[in-house]
Amino acid sequence: MPEQKPDKDKPEKLAEWKDELPLIPLRNMVVFPQMIVPLFIGRSRSVKALEHTLEKEKLVVFVSQKSEEVEEPGPKDLCAIGTLSEIVQLLSLPDGTTKILVEGVARVKIEKIIQEAPYFKAAVSRLNEPEGLTIESEALVRTVIKLFESYVKLNKRIPPETLMSIINVDQPGRLADLISSYLTLKVEEKQTILEAVQIEKRLKKLVDILEKEIEVLEVEKKLQGKVRKQIEKVQKEYYLKEKMRAIQEELGEEVESEEAQPEIAEYKKKIEQGKLPAEVKEKAEKELERLSKMPSMVAEATVIRTYLDWLVELPWKKKTKSKLDIHEVEKILNDDHFGLEKVKERILEYFAVLQLTGKIGGTILCLVGPPGVGKTSIASSIARAMGRKFIRVSLGGIRDEAEIRGHRRTYVGALPGRIIQNIHKVGVANPVFLLDEIDKMGTDFRGDPASALLEVLDPEQNKSFSDHYMELPFDLSDVFFITTANTMEPVPRPLRDRMEIIEMSGYTEEEKAEIAKGYLIPRELEKHGLKADQVEFESEALKSIIRDYTKESGVRSLERTIATVLRKLATILVKEKEKKKFKVSRADLLEYLGAPKYRYGLAEEADQVGTATGLVWTEVGGDTIPIEVTIMKGRGSLTLTGQLGDVMQESAKAALSYVRSRAEELGLDENFYRKFDIHIHVPEGAVPKDGPSAGITIATALTSALCGIPVRRDLAMTGEITLRGKILPIGGLKEKLLGARRAGIFEVILPEENKKDIDELKKEVPADLKINFVKEMDEVLKLALTKNPVKPGKSPRPPRPPIEGQMYA
Repeated sequence: MPEQKPDKDKPEKLAEWKDELPLIPLRNMVVFPQMIVPLFIGRSRSVKALEHTLEKEKLVVFVSQKSEEVEEPGPKDLCAIGTLSEIVQLLSLPDGTTKILVEGVARVKIEKIIQEAPYFKAAVSRLNEPEGLTIESEALVRTVIKLFESYVKLNKRIPPETLMSIINVDQPGRLADLISSYLTLKVEEKQTILEAVQIEKRLKKLVDILEKEIEVLEVEKKLQGKVRKQIEKVQKEYYLKEKMRAIQEELGEEVESEEAQPEIAEYKKKIEQGKLPAEVKEKAEKELERLSKMPSMVAEATVIRTYLDWLVELPWKKKTKSKLDIHEVEKILNDDHFGLEKVKERILEYFAVLQLTGKIGGTILCLVGPPGVGKTSIASSIARAMGRKFIRVSLGGIRDEAEIRGHRRTYVGALPGRIIQNIHKVGVANPVFLLDEIDKMGTDFRGDPASALLEVLDPEQNKSFSDHYMELPFDLSDVFFITTANTMEPVPRPLRDRMEIIEMSGYTEEEKAEIAKGYLIPRELEKHGLKADQVEFESEALKSIIRDYTKESGVRSLERTIATVLRKLATILVKEKEKKKFKVSRADLLEYLGAPKYRYGLAEEADQVGTATGLVWTEVGGDTIPIEVTIMKGRGSLTLTGQLGDVMQESAKAALSYVRSRAEELGLDENFYRKFDIHIHVPEGAVPKDGPSAGITIATALTSALCGIPVRRDLAMTGEITLRGKILPIGGLKEKLLGARRAGIFEVILPEENKKDIDELKKEVPADLKINFVKEMDEVLKLALTKNPVKPGKSPRPPRPPIEGQMYA
């Protein structure tokens, strides 16, 4: 390596060349020769390299990383050219990092990394800059200085004194490095300049960079000038308008003429012609006066305009004339819906009162039933029968009170709630308003929408319903509100009390077949481009679709299945390109729909010991469910599985206590509960179950398992049991009976107290279903088990006389 001459401007020791030196990688930073730069050292390898350097000549090589994201760089992550530097000053900081002041000495080339731990050590060679100044480099120096002058004028962050220090530099290489250090450049651009050892090449790169930066700064200056002019224009207009307003007020003239503000004149016209209530008109005129005194560019003016639009466009007094012909209403309801006699009867009662009084009378109807039974469609039919407009709002998933009552105008982008929005949309103040899925609302930190509905659905309060956005009372008393729900359990009691609940149960097989023939098939034929004389469904085919391919209380799945068959027929018709008539038989369903999805009939092929069939109610209708009991030798533990709720677990314990109390009459060892473990399981373990109505089913299965007597497979039961064997009434009766019929069961056991409910449901209960009413558990066992487990002559033991101080239920 050639010997380097000492630099006159540096101490003698810097001229002493060392070919192996510590190396410190830099992130997002480039050190140029002859520059003094502050650096923060925090990485462990860098700190150790610094410590080693300070022990000797204080010389170190700084190299930029190719990527600043690499935390622990390797040799491949470092640039090939770096800067030999001297440590001028060092300061240790409290957070463990070290601040150093370094001065660049010369460019060096990294020949080889000879050590990576505990710090980088590299073999480096110094890159000498060529001496002398050519004509080309002289021209480039002048160009660079001229461009830098333009850059400093455009970039206010560089002080003018810097330009004087630059002009006085007589070395072209140092000039290029000094200017590069002042420019706001990317690391890659600075590294390119550092790697340009040839003076001309370095100056040319700097010229390109300066021209690009000047162009960017000129565009920025141009944009800032436009923005400044716009702001000055707005301020000038505002100042002149305020000055003109002050002069007009001083002269006693009108502040603004209608010709000067056509928008104000338009709003005045709407307010006069809008037939607004006095309170609303006064509010609108007050807001209009505020708007007229406000500059048009102010943000508040936009808020006032939006508010005025809502005020003048809401149908405060506009109403639809209702039809009051009860015979026409009855005809429309019968044409649109099959069955639903109780619902139709209540609607006709409502219309009779409306015809006599001319007022709605504060009735809020709530239609409760499984999905697909026609709750939403009957609300639409009511609107058609009344000749009113129809609105449907789904409340499923709503958690914010503002969805009902709106946001206050102080919020950006505020709007009225869904009630006022839909009244505005429909354009009349007396529509039929359907609030769908009222049981699916939630609640969180933003409020409870169910509580907000209390005012909407209360006939005594909704005469002056106040939306947070409107802040004016709106009369909802002429709106015919109808709500729907699958179950009333999630609905808060105060909201439930404001509505008249009408139960809509599931359909029987016969009703479904009639609905399919009269409504579903014609509708689907039209949807699929088929004519009524092209397709005919046999009665057995419809019966098979209902039993084998659908299992529901409503008819939605039935409609989809019919649509599937019609799509198959439409495909055949298009492919064969000839008109033909299709007659769909039961045998064709296997081809069109595949194998049956559900098994119609009894779940068990033979009578089973320890398995009894219960009747259950769900949100989607009634169903049957087996309850299984297994007896094993053990120490008397009771295991309950199948995701049973607290009430159902208590029913199981009550059933076991009843069986223990009747052990002697049933021929059981009185200590059986100590010798055997009892496991009660309700299948479909992933589905939560609860309620007391499975009490007699659990007791029957327990008795069967303990006595070894099978339970009849063709019989289902439901009822709550007490400790003394009394059978208490249950709910959801129609759904449970229809569920039993769908499962192929023709005989059921019900509590005696439910007999009155059956009398009301005579038309809706399947005629071929045998119903047994019972009062005592003994009657259940006699009917349900294949033989009576109670020994002849044995009767229930009389209750013990109460002990003093003890109370019996």
